[in-house]
This record gives sequence, structure tokens and C-alpha cells, in this order.
Amino acid sequence: MSRIYIFTGKGGVGKSSVAAAHAVKSAAEGKKTLLVSTDMAHNLGDIFERKLGKEAENMLPDLDVYEIDPEYVMENDFSDIMKYLGNLLSETGNYDLQDMGMMPGMEELFSLLKIADIYRSERYERIILDCAPTGETLALLKFPELLSWYMEKLFPIGKVGVRILAPISKLAFKVEMPNKNAMNDIEKMYLKLIELQELLKDRDITSIRIVTTPEKMVVEETKRSYMYLNLYNFNVDGLYINRILPEDIDNDFFNQWIMIQREYITCLKESFSALPIYEIPWYDEELRGVENIRRIVDDVLSEKEVFANKIITERESFKQIETGYQLEVFLPCADKSSIELYQAAADIVIKAGNFKRNIPLPNILRKYEAAGAKFEEGKLRILFEKGSDHDD
Repeated sequence: MSRIYIFTGKGGVGKSSVAAAHAVKSAAEGKKTLLVSTDMAHNLGDIFERKLGKEAENMLPDLDVYEIDPEYVMENDFSDIMKYLGNLLSETGNYDLQDMGMMPGMEELFSLLKIADIYRSERYERIILDCAPTGETLALLKFPELLSWYMEKLFPIGKVGVRILAPISKLAFKVEMPNKNAMNDIEKMYLKLIELQELLKDRDITSIRIVTTPEKMVVEETKRSYMYLNLYNFNVDGLYINRILPEDIDNDFFNQWIMIQREYITCLKESFSALPIYEIPWYDEELRGVENIRRIVDDVLSEKEVFANKIITERESFKQIETGYQLEVFLPCADKSSIELYQAAADIVIKAGNFKRNIPLPNILRKYEAAGAKFEEGKLRILFEKGSDHDD
């Protein structure tokens, strides 16, 4: 089975170099490996000192490197999906889809669909993703679940709308409604999103690794990112602390920085004690070129099972208890005061900081109501009891 490794972190922490080091190590082990950048500010070409095109290119034996251009992928790999969108826009205002550029959210969608297609092709044994800074990566990873949730809610309305409004829509509103074939395409897209969501959350397939540095602002963002990724149920199975100054520098200026770094390294180890932690030194030159990237492999990755399948936390879980049911969600590093919770129809909605997730309730809980919640030891436990309107 192929494996996917996603590297993320705050901008500027060196995640591209860390991802590249894993790709070089993987290829050296004889595994057919693809290193992919989904960051629009690609820099894999800079790291390997080679100009890259719009398709994957071979860099080393068993290593291909690919910088995704979502617009190119959209036009060349998913033209059928864009055809309907183009027709719809042209009918509503003589807009040309090419002139308008990439619509909001489409970059994330087409990048992920391309990665899923590459995975299904079984051409590579390991796919290593160098992602954009943390906020954009979270948007990328949660997009399939978010979009499929909206599609699921709107599908029945959409089908009724097509039957009733299609004959008059073009005359009355100058809008071309999706025909039956188009709706089938949308349904296919919905199924693709479900498959994509399962692929990203399958702990036997996908791992997410966070790259950080021992600085206050970066440490705080790393803790928030870990919490958000767990909110959306992704398997985070590694932390890489980058740019650690050597302890033997005899310089008053650096001695102060070493003390500061030591404090935040301790903080990271305490906050992420459940994860394997890798410490990467601060190198005396820029990490460009294969030989310099191999320094990370030799110093940090050589004797570690960095590609082992590690399942750190379990999925969110529903279980029956004496008074009803309980939903447990893992939210490490969360601040209890920042967690909001409410029930909306058939969903339970959890908001933590700036992120919100709708978790659909199973059918058995449709007669139950959220009756309380506790947040203890990084776990949010939500209690459901049968509502008074549903007493047997």
C-alpha cells in the first residue's frame, strides 16, 4: 500500500527542506518516491537547484519532484468539471472562466484531486507533500469535508430545483440550470470528495508531520495547529524542531539565544510528549542542493524509523454509556475557554479558536440531545441523552 506524508508548519520554519530530506532518504531506500509541493510559492526547484516544469520530473534514482500548478491541473486533468462552470458563467454575464482566473477554493480542490489521482495510480510507494504554511494547509485538508457537507445538505434541493426550474430558468433568469448529466457529474464530484476525505483521514495511509522552530510565536502556532488538525481528525505522527543552535558556541550573544531555545524546546517536548520528536541542528550554510539536504538525513533521519506507520490518536468515537451516548474528540493543547459547542439539527458543531467543524450525528442519535460536555486531559467528551420529546 502506498503512503502519504504531509509536512506543514508556520512559514519560514524550513518544512520544504525537511520534506526534501525525507524524499531523498526514501529514494535511497529504493522506494519509488514523489515529492510534491502544493505551496503556490514553490521552492523545491530552488532546493534542488533546478527549474521545474508543470509535470513531475525525475531528480534522483527513484525520486520524482512535482510542483503542482492548480490552474494547469484544472485545465488538463479536470476539464469536464470546468465545462459546466464555464457554461454557467457565460450564461449569467458573458464571463470567460479563463479571464476570471481561479475561483475561491478551487486551488485546494484541484490540488487534492490531483494528489488522490496520483495515489490511485499506484506509481509511487511514497508520496511526500510539502504544503503551504499552516493556515493554508488546514484550509486544504478540511476542504473536502467542508464542501461535501454542503453538497450533502443541498443535493435534494438541487435535484428538485432542476426538475421544476430547468424549463423556465433560461428564459426567466438567463441562467442555465444543470441538466441531468451535469447533476451526475456533480454527484461524481461528491463521491470523489468522500473518497478524498477518507484517504486523508485513513491512518494506515496518511501521516501529517509538523515542522517548527524553538521560538515563542512559532511554538504557540504549532500548538494551535496540532489542536486544529486533531479537531478535524487527522493523524499527526511527528514533530520536527528545526534550527537548534549548538550548545558549544562560545559567544555571549548566542548563549542568550541558546537559553531561549532550550526553554521552548522543553515546552515543545512537554506539549507533544505523545509524538516522536526529531531535533534538527542549525547548519552553517544554506540547505540547497542534494548533498546539503543529505546532511539532515545523516544527522537526524539515518537511524530512525521515520516512515513507520504510527497511529498516535484514535478517531473521534461514539460510545454507549449508562445515561445515553458519548462523543469523544481529541483536542490537545486546546484552551477550554476557547471551545464552543452547540447542536444544529442533525449535527454537533464544535468551534475551537478560529476553526469550526460540523460533525454529523449517526441516525441512532437523532432522538438524542446534547446534555453536557467535559474537557479533560485534552479530550472533549460530549454527552447525549434522549430528549423529552422522544421518550418511549
